Amino acid sequence: MKPQLVLVTSLLCFTANMVVAQDVTHSFLACGQKTYIMGADGEASWTYPSATRDGYVLDDGTIILTLNKSKRHRGGAVVRIAPDGKETLIWKGTQSEVNSAHPTADGTFVITEAGDNPRLLEISSTGKVILEFPLACQKKNHHMQTRMARKLADGTYLAPHLFDFAVFHYSPEGEVLGKLDTTVPGDSDHEIHTWPFTAIRHGEGQTLVCCTHGNRVIDFDSDGNVVWTLTNEDLPGKWLQDPCGAQLLPNGNLVITSYAGGRADVNAPKLFEVTRDKEVVWTYSDGQKVGIHNFQILTTNGEEIAGPVLK
Repeated sequence: MKPQLVLVTSLLCFTANMVVAQDVTHSFLACGQKTYIMGADGEASWTYPSATRDGYVLDDGTIILTLNKSKRHRGGAVVRIAPDGKETLIWKGTQSEVNSAHPTADGTFVITEAGDNPRLLEISSTGKVILEFPLACQKKNHHMQTRMARKLADGTYLAPHLFDFAVFHYSPEGEVLGKLDTTVPGDSDHEIHTWPFTAIRHGEGQTLVCCTHGNRVIDFDSDGNVVWTLTNEDLPGKWLQDPCGAQLLPNGNLVITSYAGGRADVNAPKLFEVTRDKEVVWTYSDGQKVGIHNFQILTTNGEEIAGPVLK
């Protein structure tokens, strides 16, 4: 079972015409400059002593973390933390960075490496390479190559490529099957080249994308048409400041992390939940200038999240 940890937050639900008091509860894993599980008392009930880029809590309580590059792991790494606290190295990065590690239904992990030869790999639980192919992204800026790569139910892969301004869809052989262009339309002199960071496939082939540069979240239909957009104009304040990660909840609501939301105001939300109608129903602040890179909501109102983790 997942850790039964709940943070109770009393807040206001903002709509265009009214303000309604509302209580919502969540517990969550936070990955970023600080790595922790937020507990019921508002304090971290579990912490990890390294910065992280991605993370998952599995059904049995095992935690999978993608570690930032450091003196310990020059090219980043992926580690497993067992419920008893034992740590196991799954993958040691071989290039500049490891940027994601997606646990699949088959017990494998999909990871990406940034560097001179950016690549996607699917590895076994012991780190054996099952599949790999080069990523068709730019090579000049390693850090801005890719982020949250995910394996889809049909065995294909989504990989957001920041400086290519598009989410790429790959076959298992590495063939580019399609792209979702995240450039905001307009005159050529006024186009906004937004950087895709997280891409979530959901519903009937829809893809929800967090774009850090441009501060917006976009939902594409199966034909690549934009059907929903969230910007700061839709929110009570400029809460979208480098929105890196997101999670789509079973009730259709979306939780978003605003990595740089505290630079102007340390009390600005680092996580917030919105409905499809763009009503804010929950917020979390940590008092830091920057912080949560990615996350996983573990429980809502004391109940575990049902179904696959869409983040």
